[in-house]
Amino acid sequence: MITLNDYLLVAGILFAIGLAGVVVRRNIIVIYMCLEMMLSAANLTLVAFSRFHLVDGAPDYAAQSLVFFTITVAAAEVAVGLAIIVALFRAKQSVDVESVTKLKG
Repeated sequence: MITLNDYLLVAGILFAIGLAGVVVRRNIIVIYMCLEMMLSAANLTLVAFSRFHLVDGAPDYAAQSLVFFTITVAAAEVAVGLAIIVALFRAKQSVDVESVTKLKG
């Protein structure tokens, strides 16, 4: 049987991989994907806690509804973030972090 600790372990591993990718990588798109992985790990944690928190013998779905809104906001964030990345690529012809930190002409 899968326990809450199993879900938290997977979420922790996902979050750690995402954090390592944000810290180590230099490609903006990879960093952006790692940020989304960290957000997914947080959503997995919310769903796991919601599933294992019983109210009158049934799971409490309050956190799962919060995850629904989080995913909705994340979808809008992806659209805006990718538009910014495309604009930076058109201006700098690179998706390397070093070229973006120097925003001079």
